Amino acid sequence: MDDLERLGELEREYEQVLTELSAPDVAGDRARFRVLSRRHKELEGIVRAVKDVRSAGEDVAAAREMLDDTTADERDLAREQVALAQARLVELEQQLREQLLPKDPNDGRNVIVSIRGAEGGEEANLFAKDLYQMYLRYADARGWRVEVLDLQASDLGGIDEVTFLVKGDDAWQRLKHEAGPHRVQRVPVTESQGRVHTSSAAVTVLPEADEVEVDLDPNDLKIDVYRSTGPGGQSVNTTDSAVRITHLPTGTVVAMQDEKSQIQNRAKALRVLRSRLLKLEQDKVAEEQSRQRRDQVKGGGRADKVRTYNFKENRVTDHRVGLTLHKLDRVLQGELDELVDALVADERTGQLLDHGRGVAR
Repeated sequence: MDDLERLGELEREYEQVLTELSAPDVAGDRARFRVLSRRHKELEGIVRAVKDVRSAGEDVAAAREMLDDTTADERDLAREQVALAQARLVELEQQLREQLLPKDPNDGRNVIVSIRGAEGGEEANLFAKDLYQMYLRYADARGWRVEVLDLQASDLGGIDEVTFLVKGDDAWQRLKHEAGPHRVQRVPVTESQGRVHTSSAAVTVLPEADEVEVDLDPNDLKIDVYRSTGPGGQSVNTTDSAVRITHLPTGTVVAMQDEKSQIQNRAKALRVLRSRLLKLEQDKVAEEQSRQRRDQVKGGGRADKVRTYNFKENRVTDHRVGLTLHKLDRVLQGELDELVDALVADERTGQLLDHGRGVAR
């Protein structure tokens, strides 16, 4: 590739990061250690890919040299060896190009997912529960850990809103595209005429923020406490354990009532608030850099759908990549990889088109 100097700089940075990670003072600095560890993970793949490309380039040169020295009887075999070596080099160059794409700053973070019923009344809340269970099964299949932060049940056994934390190295990479309005087409349990209704649930996906990344000024927070409520609005305990925190500068509001302890609900609310503020700041930076980001939830309306789940046809369609699968039953059991892989590949293709780079031979 024509930017050999840049590759050399990345290799030198990798060695520097390794040196810093082994320094005694860094081990005691949690924030610095976290930053260096993330950078080490990013650079490790690039350095390995660079070495693989160089080795493959040497193999091509050796194969060509062998071709020049072969007799007529051996020439066909030598040409085949050259072709194989060149094909391997092209494959490794492509992998290096992908390694050099701009990294998502949230890769490697834990993920906070919220799901709420949007349009469709109680049917939307029942669908929100289906999505919640789908993501729980997907997390289990991938070996991620899930911590429920808040769950508010609806009157007929659905979910008004649920917020949960997903812990896994690749959780952000594979869940970030789930954000947006999800539309369902099916016969609701409350429908006596057997007519298909269309409802929707809104999914929000946020990277979990570290305390050191988002410094909350107590003077910017309005904290209200109240009694937790269950389906129908009835009180579920006799103490003011539910917590609602409003970040006054941005108007961001987070409410938590799942725990019986006000202290626990407050801690969870602050975790979600930090993550929302981190995402707001990241979106602001992205906008300043002229990147286009669509609002994840919009109004939660049916017209802004990112995915449709049609029960009658056992069909799920992701409208962003035009992928339709006739196995909705399996998708709802957590078999999301085919959809997620298509979204990840689409993002990578767009990045390659926008940030095409040559690869060194």
